[in-house]
Amino acid sequence: MVSKSYSNLLEMSCGDAVDFRQPFKSLPRVVTSPGIISDPDLDTGADGDSVGSASSVGRKIVVANFLPLNCMKDEAGQWLFSRDDDALLMQLKDGFSNETDVLYVGSLKVQVDLSEQDQVAQKLLRDYRCIPTFLPSELQQQFYHGFCKQQLWPLFHYMLPICLDKGELFDRSLFQAYVRANKLFADKVMEAINTDDDYVWVHDYHLMLLPTFLRKRLHRIKLGFFLHSPFPSSEIYRSLPVRDEILKSLLNADLIGFQTFDYARHFLSCCSRLLGLHYESKRGYIGVEYFGRTVSLKILSVGVHVGRLESILKEPVTVSKVQEIEQRYKGKMLMLGVDDMDIFKGISLKLLGLELLLDRNPKLRGKVVLVQIVNPARSTGKDVEEAIKEAVSVTERINVKYGSADYKPVVLIDYFIPFYEKIAFYAASDCCIVNAVRDGMNLVPYEYTVCRQGNEEIDNTRCTDTNYHHTSTLIVSEFVGCSPSLSGAFRVNPWSVDDVADALHRATDLTESEKRLRHEKHYRYVRSHNVAYWARSFAQDLERACKDHYSRRCWAIGFGLNFRVIALSPGFRKLSLEHFVSSYNKATKRAIFLDYDGTLVPQSSINKAPSEELISMLNSLCNDPKNDVFIVSGRGRDLLDEWFAPCKKLGIAAEHGYFVRWNKTSEWESSYSNPNREWKHIVEPIMQVYTETTDGSSIEPKESSLVWHYLDADHDFGSCQAKELLGHLERVLSNEPVVVKCGHYIVEVKPQGVSKGLAVDKVIHRLVNNGKAPDFLMCIGNDRSDEDMFKSINNMTSSSAFPTVPEVFACSVGQKPSKAKYYVDDTSEVIRLLKSVAGISSQREVVSHGRVTFRDVLDYVE
Repeated sequence: MVSKSYSNLLEMSCGDAVDFRQPFKSLPRVVTSPGIISDPDLDTGADGDSVGSASSVGRKIVVANFLPLNCMKDEAGQWLFSRDDDALLMQLKDGFSNETDVLYVGSLKVQVDLSEQDQVAQKLLRDYRCIPTFLPSELQQQFYHGFCKQQLWPLFHYMLPICLDKGELFDRSLFQAYVRANKLFADKVMEAINTDDDYVWVHDYHLMLLPTFLRKRLHRIKLGFFLHSPFPSSEIYRSLPVRDEILKSLLNADLIGFQTFDYARHFLSCCSRLLGLHYESKRGYIGVEYFGRTVSLKILSVGVHVGRLESILKEPVTVSKVQEIEQRYKGKMLMLGVDDMDIFKGISLKLLGLELLLDRNPKLRGKVVLVQIVNPARSTGKDVEEAIKEAVSVTERINVKYGSADYKPVVLIDYFIPFYEKIAFYAASDCCIVNAVRDGMNLVPYEYTVCRQGNEEIDNTRCTDTNYHHTSTLIVSEFVGCSPSLSGAFRVNPWSVDDVADALHRATDLTESEKRLRHEKHYRYVRSHNVAYWARSFAQDLERACKDHYSRRCWAIGFGLNFRVIALSPGFRKLSLEHFVSSYNKATKRAIFLDYDGTLVPQSSINKAPSEELISMLNSLCNDPKNDVFIVSGRGRDLLDEWFAPCKKLGIAAEHGYFVRWNKTSEWESSYSNPNREWKHIVEPIMQVYTETTDGSSIEPKESSLVWHYLDADHDFGSCQAKELLGHLERVLSNEPVVVKCGHYIVEVKPQGVSKGLAVDKVIHRLVNNGKAPDFLMCIGNDRSDEDMFKSINNMTSSSAFPTVPEVFACSVGQKPSKAKYYVDDTSEVIRLLKSVAGISSQREVVSHGRVTFRDVLDYVE
């Protein structure tokens, strides 16, 4: 484990002094489960000033950029606050039980003077269970309007910074502000966390670094993250200069939620392509393996609060407004658009579609009206100003071209209207069109569907009976997150004006029965998949994702934004050099098994041949009469023979143990005296086809096997081809005495019964039978094939294969889930380990009496 000296090094990534060592008010409990270490970075002193005074059983801490509050000052200058019942964060409480204590952490939409912040914070916590994060005005500007809105928001909506003169290029100072803001949010969350039962739910792209800050403070925090915006394809996302930092931070969460499978698929592709991570689906749940932790993915779109909409719809002012709107547009087909004013909502494209509809269908002129409600823009800039001008310009052109004194085809409402009036427009409109070119979710179609269901009061104003069938018609862009769930809607490509015009025309042509069937289908889905269902489902999956937290041992590694926690079994620990050397020194017979690639030489090394230093150390080990040393590798015997020619006493197991040689003067042995290699004539042509069709792949022929490599191929295409090749070979080789296996960027065909584990098993049995049973077993490896060695040694030591049970040092290179008991960090540490015991063996040749001390070994290594 790294020492505490790294605790404030996040400042390296943000450029400002960021001190993680500041104490926080409340104390997260330290894990005390038997065999599990407590988190080392937690402050063990408590001041008793915890904000979690209420019952904390199953408590949820909801974190977002803005608190779900309305705030203003009265005439006396006093702050007035009220809950925003229309805010999603407030509505999701319905998904939790009544006993659940919900705390909110976020910033206010207004600036609060420094002298008032303590008073406001106390009031918000006491009255609304909210903990405000006060961001300085300049930081708020750089964080929210700068990095979030100018960098992340466009990129996540597939807009790349192309024009250099518009200030769109990545700005490091804005990212530093993003880091600082996320750090301040983390401080407030840590004030709120009080028990092991607390769950933290972080929302949206504003706080994507928060999981790293929180995981750093509390290694076993129960942490979920939900992204409300789209997640772009890997080809778009990889253009972000801080792509790895954000991706790694998200992976510090236990559960990551997405609106659609497309967004989740893009995220998985980024994890695979950029970080080399693997994912799989188990029993319906998708998980990414990340340093021993399984990060779960949740795919479920947000819903609406049906009860809230229905209650507003029943209000007399809403009913009256519905009647007024229907009377105003009586005899006309009323179409509705409700959008925020930004460049991605496709308002102008929608208007162009209407213009083309009226141009092609003169009979619809005077009969179709589009009411376009424009919500205020959430950000500012030239792009927003241009979008507003363009929408106004197209509206005026259509109204001049096709309108009259008493008829306007487009009614543009670009001023504030109360929420009940929007609800009334929903209820009164025959068709709703959402034409965004890219949108994370967009709940307008859901709200429209609920409002079109109406109620008794509205039906009475229409003079309809109780058997009246409600209808609705939806036109939805295929680039909107809600599109997959609305199978009865007309899906359009918003960039195709013809497509939009055709959908509008089809909407005017629908029969009443079709409208009713489409409406009923949508209404059933929207009502059952409401906001409470979404919140409850996410919370349940978060609990499931966190259930194994206390059965693993946590190790913290990495600096700054590369911080991560490795979760390993409690018995897996770092190999102590002192303990290892002491055991080696006491042993009378030793068996040492060493993998080569990734163990003795780095995987990234271009020159794979052993160095003179390595040859010297191996000779020192082999010259000790107490040692039997073997290199166990997947490489061919000719190459290994050439590389290790200077090591006369070194044993070699080549091609995963297919060939074994005890020393330089002995013959190569094989358990397959009459090998059948006819299968190679079947396999090689098939692999050749895949090699020709997969750029960057190659075939490695071995005496015992054939290996297809695709490390240098396109990641996704190579993986796809590997799966196809694996299935192809398994089918054609079903009656052959071979096995087909997928490894690290390889597909290998080899004889049955060949593995490193069986090779080690045979060597050890030979030693035991020859009266040289080892009392010291050392085995080091780094990849999946080496796990067979660890497994074989574990099985043998647990059985009666040895006269006396030896001391076993099965060691994995790198901290990762393994059947080994120990680990070392990298190949340099393996070399240091070997150098230490090689020093003992070398000195034994000189010192013929007494034991070599640990100090002697350290002097030799140094």
